[in-house]
Amino acid sequence: MDGEHATGGVTNGATDRPTSPDDRGIPESEGVVEGGGGLTADEVATLERVRALGRLLDDVIRVPGTDYRIGLDPILGILPVVGDLVAAVLSLYPVLEAYRLGVERRTIARMLALVLVDAGVGSVPVLGTVFDAFWKANEWNARTLERHVEGS
Repeated sequence: MDGEHATGGVTNGATDRPTSPDDRGIPESEGVVEGGGGLTADEVATLERVRALGRLLDDVIRVPGTDYRIGLDPILGILPVVGDLVAAVLSLYPVLEAYRLGVERRTIARMLALVLVDAGVGSVPVLGTVFDAFWKANEWNARTLERHVEGS
C-alpha cells in the first residue's frame, strides 16, 4: 500500500496523512471552494459577513405597506451622537476587509467616501435619519467588494 491510504486515498508517505491530488500546501479552509466561482473559503466567508452586515444596516426591515426596506442605520441614527458613531464604526468593516483582501487603494478610497458621507450627513438631526434610510452605503460597499473578489 505504498503511497495509498487504507481508504484508497493518497498519502504523503512521511506523515501517512491523506492529501488531495492537488496538494499545494494550502490548508483546506483556504483552498478553492467548489461552486464558489474559484473563491477561497476565506473569501466566501468574508463576502457572507460583509453582505450580512450590509443587509443588517441598510435593508433588514420592510417598511409596512411598501416594498421599500430600511436597516438599522437610520434607526441607530435616532440616538444622538452614539447611534451614528456605532453605525459608522460598523460601516468601516467592509472597508477593512477590502484592505485585507488587497482591493486597490482607489476603490478603498471610494468605499471610505461612501461611509464618510453616510456618517457626516447621517449625523444631522432628523434630516440625517431620513438620509440614512435612502443612502445604502453598506450594500454598495458589499457589492464593490464582491465585484473585486469575484473578478480576481
